[in-house]
Amino acid sequence: MERVSAVALMPLTLWFVASIIAHSGSDHAAFVAWLRTPLATTLMVLLLIALFYHTALGLQVVIEDYLHSWTKVAGLLAVRLGCFALAATGIIATLRIAFSG
Repeated sequence: MERVSAVALMPLTLWFVASIIAHSGSDHAAFVAWLRTPLATTLMVLLLIALFYHTALGLQVVIEDYLHSWTKVAGLLAVRLGCFALAATGIIATLRIAFSG
């Protein structure tokens, strides 16, 4: 799954970097208008999902290799909850911008 999420991240990251560069001279209103487009909103949500899923999988491998006993379980739980919270926060922020009037 780590490879699958890495493959998904490649075009999404390229799109994101190109979009940021294209809007580097734009003001806040122009950036918000861009993020409100259905394509930008959808791709941003997909980027956030893939990014934090990939992050959680990578950190899980590190924790499983270097932590033992109860710290392993606590570390895995902290990583999963942290990545979920960050992904949810990013998705909610994106959707609030996209659907704000």
